[in-house]
Amino acid sequence: MGEEKSKERQQSTESFAGTESSLRQAIESDLDVIAAKFDRHVKNLSGFYTAGFLTHGCAIVVSRPGVGACKEDMRFYIRDLLTRMKIGDSEMKRQALVNLYDTVANDERCLKLIAEVGDIVFLLVSFLDSPEMEIQEEAAKILSLISGFDSYRVVLIRSGIIGPLIRVLESGSEMGKEAAARCLQKLTLNADNAWSVSAHGGVTSLLKICSCGNFGGELIASSCGVLRNLVGVEEIKRFMVEEGAITTFIKLSRSKDEIVQINSIDLLQDIASGDESVRQIVVREGGIHVLVHILDLRSPSSSKTREVALKAIESLCFSSPKCITMLLNYGFLDQVLFFLRNGGEVSIQEIALKVTLRLSGTSEEAKKTMGEAGFMPELVRLLDAKSFEVREMATEAISALVSVQKNRKILIQDDRNISFLLRLLDQEDGNSGNKKLLLSILMSLTSCNSGRRKIAASGYLRNIEKLAEAEVSDAKRIVKKLSTNRFRSMLSGIWHF
Repeated sequence: MGEEKSKERQQSTESFAGTESSLRQAIESDLDVIAAKFDRHVKNLSGFYTAGFLTHGCAIVVSRPGVGACKEDMRFYIRDLLTRMKIGDSEMKRQALVNLYDTVANDERCLKLIAEVGDIVFLLVSFLDSPEMEIQEEAAKILSLISGFDSYRVVLIRSGIIGPLIRVLESGSEMGKEAAARCLQKLTLNADNAWSVSAHGGVTSLLKICSCGNFGGELIASSCGVLRNLVGVEEIKRFMVEEGAITTFIKLSRSKDEIVQINSIDLLQDIASGDESVRQIVVREGGIHVLVHILDLRSPSSSKTREVALKAIESLCFSSPKCITMLLNYGFLDQVLFFLRNGGEVSIQEIALKVTLRLSGTSEEAKKTMGEAGFMPELVRLLDAKSFEVREMATEAISALVSVQKNRKILIQDDRNISFLLRLLDQEDGNSGNKKLLLSILMSLTSCNSGRRKIAASGYLRNIEKLAEAEVSDAKRIVKKLSTNRFRSMLSGIWHF
C-alpha cells in the first residue's frame, strides 16, 4: 500500500513538472509575440520621426478656443499643448510654450486648468534646466505669470522651482534671467521662501547681477526687488552688507535708468532701516551726498526718482545731528525750498513739506538756517491750502520755527503775516489742533514789542477776543499779554483777570 502511494506522488510530481514546463513555454511564446509587436511599434515610431511626422510642420494644430469658450474646450487645448511639450521636437515645444503663455496671459481661468492638468507645472519647471535658451525663456515667462497669483505659489514651491530659477539667473539668457528674477520677486513676498533662495546661492547670484554692470534696467530692478524681500531676514541682510551691497547700490543710485535708481534707493533705505551700523556705512560710502545730488535740478533724475530720494533722506538722516549738518553743508535746504515753492507735482511738494516739518523739529542750527533760507513766507502761504493735512503740517512747522527769536522777527517783518494768522483763526473749526497751533504761534510773537503792537493794531484782533470770551485759555493768555504795560490802556475795562 505504501508503494502505491509513493508511485502516486511520483506521478503527481511528474505531471506538475510537465504542466509547469508547458506553462513556461506558453508564457515565453506570448512574450516573444509581444516583444515582436513592440519592436515593430518602435520601428514604426522611428520611421515616423525620421520622416518628420512629429515636427511642428506635420502636426495637427488645435486652435486656441475663443473668448468665453467652455471649460472642456480649454482643458482639451491645454492637454494638447502639454502633449506637444512632452513629445514634440524643439520647435514644437517652443511654439506650445508660446501659445500657453498667450493663453494664460489673456485668460486667468487657464491657471486653474493648468493646476488640474497632470504634471504641467513640473514639466515647466524642468524646462528651466533646458540647454535650449528659447525653451528656458518661454518656460520662465509662464512661471512668472503663474507666480503672480497667491493660490498657485505653493504649487510652484512644491515643484522645486527655486533651485532651477537660481540656475537660470546664473547661466540663462538675459530674457530668461529677467523672467526668473520677476518670478523670484513674487515668490519671496512670502518670507518663508527667503531661506530657500539663500540656500541655493540666490543672494550671491542676485548681487552679482546688480554689481556686474552688463545687464539692462529691468533685470537689475527685479533683482533689487528680490533682495528687498530678503533683507527682512537679519542673517541675509548681514551677508549682503559683508558682500559689499551698500557700495553696489550707492553706485546704482547714480544710474541714468530711472527704474534702476528708484529700486536701488529703496533697497538702500530698507537695508539701513533701524540699523545704525548700516546707516553709518551708507554715510561713510557717500550715500547721502549721492541722494542730495539726485535732487539737484541739473541732474537728469526724474520727478519720481527725486520723490524717492527725498523719502530716503528723511528716513536715513533726520535721527542723526551729524547727518543733518551734512545736509545743511550740501545745500539740501535750497533744494527742499525749491520743491516747496515750485513742486510742479503735488506729490513731491507734499513730501518736501513733510521733510520741512521734520527738519523744523531738529536742531536750533537747522531752524535758524531754514529761517534765513526763506522758508517762513512759503509756509505762511501754505496755511491757506485746500488740504487740511497741508495746512496742519505748515502750521506745525511755523510753530516749531518761531521758537527761534530770529525767525519770529522774520515772520513779523511782513505786516500781512500777522493779519493772515488772525484771519485764519476764524476759519478753523472749533477746538481743532490747527487753531491751537495758530494761537501758539501768535503767543510766541507776543514775546516781542513789535509782535504785540502789530497784533493789537490788526483789523482781525476781534478773532482772538471772541476765543477769549469763549474761555479758550491760549486766547485769554494772548489778550492778557496785550493788555499789560502800554497796551493796558487800549484794552482797559474789557478784560479782568
